[in-house]
Amino acid sequence: MTKAELRKQAKSIIKEADKSYFASANKAITEKVLGSEKYKNSSVIFIYVSTDSEPDTIKIIETALAEGKKVCVPKCVSKSEMEAVVIESLDQLVEGRYGLKEPADTEKAIDIAEIDLAIIPCVAASKENKRLGHGAGYYDRFLESTKAFKMCLCFKNLIFDEIPTDEHDILMDKIISE
Repeated sequence: MTKAELRKQAKSIIKEADKSYFASANKAITEKVLGSEKYKNSSVIFIYVSTDSEPDTIKIIETALAEGKKVCVPKCVSKSEMEAVVIESLDQLVEGRYGLKEPADTEKAIDIAEIDLAIIPCVAASKENKRLGHGAGYYDRFLESTKAFKMCLCFKNLIFDEIPTDEHDILMDKIISE
């Protein structure tokens, strides 16, 4: 199956899933992340701001902020590049490129080397820690220069036996699902 075909299949699975599934899945994923040693031992977290079709990251962000962790989220700065920008509150986010919530500016961008835990979205994933993104390559380009632990959040029904990958695709260190 090609990446495009798999993205189409994943979107269909999300569209057909029962709404109650997302509530229970999101709760379980959040508990797994917050209970993980990698999260507990991290001080600088890079984390995506979720959309309706992705595992919810809002509670994770709020908890990390309340615990005094440095939280940074992606900010698209060009058609091919994003930066990690520190936030102190979800109120600092505005609708940005592709309709995603992101910081208004890059004033508080940090060096990727500071990040010790990167929580990454996907369209689908595999049991072998392969990740299928939306196809723009932002995360693969961003992650190629980090030593941070890469944790990908994925609904269980979007974990496939095989995900097609290219040379530039970055493997995750762990896939977290419900």
